This record gives sequence, C-alpha cells and structure tokens, in this order.
Amino acid sequence: MKVRLLAVATAVLMVTAGCGLLGGGDDDTSSGSAPVAVTAADSPEPEESPAPEETEEESPTPKPKPSKTTTSKKPTVKATPTEDPFNRQLPDCAKYVGKAVSFAKAKAALNAAAAKVYWPINAPKLKVPAELVRVVAWHESGWVSNIQNCDGGYGLMQVMPDTEDFINGRFTKSYDADDYRQNAILGANYLAWLTKYFGENFFKNDYSLSTSKCKTDASPCLLNMVIDGYNMGAGSTETAFKDGKKLSNPEYVALIRANMRDCDCDRY
Repeated sequence: MKVRLLAVATAVLMVTAGCGLLGGGDDDTSSGSAPVAVTAADSPEPEESPAPEETEEESPTPKPKPSKTTTSKKPTVKATPTEDPFNRQLPDCAKYVGKAVSFAKAKAALNAAAAKVYWPINAPKLKVPAELVRVVAWHESGWVSNIQNCDGGYGLMQVMPDTEDFINGRFTKSYDADDYRQNAILGANYLAWLTKYFGENFFKNDYSLSTSKCKTDASPCLLNMVIDGYNMGAGSTETAFKDGKKLSNPEYVALIRANMRDCDCDRY
C-alpha cells in the first residue's frame, strides 16, 4: 500500500506508501497473493456481519565510576514538553476533512483494533501488538483522525482506497475508512494480513512480531517486513527480500522502530 506519512518529531518527512493488495476470500487457508497498499470521521460503526470474524485480527549498562576530582552535580530534570512535537503542517495538497476526534478516542480506537483476532480459524494466536498499531498511526497521522493526504490516504492509519477495498473484499467486510474506529481496524487488519502472508511464506508459519527476533532495525525479520509492507506494499517488500534479504524502505522501518522505543504518543 502506498501511504504518505507526515513529519514526525523533529523532522518533516513525506513518505509514499502503497498497499499492493491481492488476495482471495477470508476462509482460505492460504494468505493469497501479494497486495497493494493501506488508509477517520466520527460516524457510527456498522454492525459486524454474522459470518466468522476472519477479518484480520495476530546487558545492563555498567555504572560509571565516580571521579575523585569532580564534584557532584544535581541531576538535570527533563522538562515536560509544552507543545505537541508532531509537526502538523500539511502539504499544500493535503487537507482536513470534517472534525477530528480527541487523542483519547483515537488511542482507544487503535487499542481496540489491535485487540481484535483477525484470523480466528487459520491463525487464532496471531495478534498485532497494540504498540505497533499506535506508533504506525502516530507516524502516519499524528493521531489526527481527519487528515486526507495527497495520495488519497485518510485518517488515523492513512488508509488508502485500494487497501480499504482489499480488506473488505478479502474478508467480506464493509469497513468505512471515514469512521475513525473502522479506519483503525482497517490499518490493524492490514498489518495482520501482512503478518500472516510473510509469516506463512518466509518464516515457517511463525507469526511472532517480537523485536527480539530482529538483529537490527534494518534486518529482514518478520516485524520489519510487516512495517515495510505497510508503507511500500507486500509486493515491493517481497521482491526486496527475495533479491537480497533486505527491506524496500529501511528508512521508514527505522522511524517506526524508533517510535516503538520512544514515542511522543506515549504521553497521551
């Protein structure tokens, strides 16, 4: 999926994302073909269909020795930020549509989306970490639920129209990216699909997104590939892996991994 990300923390960065999406029905035992890309308004969430919910759910640092010749100093207390560090200056072609929801509602929606089980039949233990969903949304939109970006990405997760169509078609759903809660679900659902697809094809059905399985932020572990796929699309990520076990957009992955360690969103 192609997603354009907004500037985060100290840098204003525009990243083109694309959810290359292809795939079959939700009750397939395989993940389907590689997809194309992912993308919040405050409308009521439609009721779930009674069909099975196969909708993308799953060394300590040594202390320095004190110097005999130096005098002790009082520890410096880090000041609490007085303003949101996320740069909300939109590109000329981007705009706000409708009214944004509060950060509290945005966070609740993202956590709820991460808690869903998207593969209850084929991979019931597959879960998308809530931290991953939150930091991806923070990087993509700064948790601003009503941003419509230049490339068509919208909302908390900057869900692309193609990604919305792919998820709804693949899992027989009718999620609306204009609703911030369903936007969060669409993004988390796509992360879950990427986890299933890459885990099944390259990691012997291991769906763990633990950071402990990644040697570095740039290594082609499952977590990094899922992050890369969210930005570049599964097809680009798969091609890069096959060509040399590398990522197609390591810069984007590094930013997300850095946010997982220390995100300004954790203040909310």
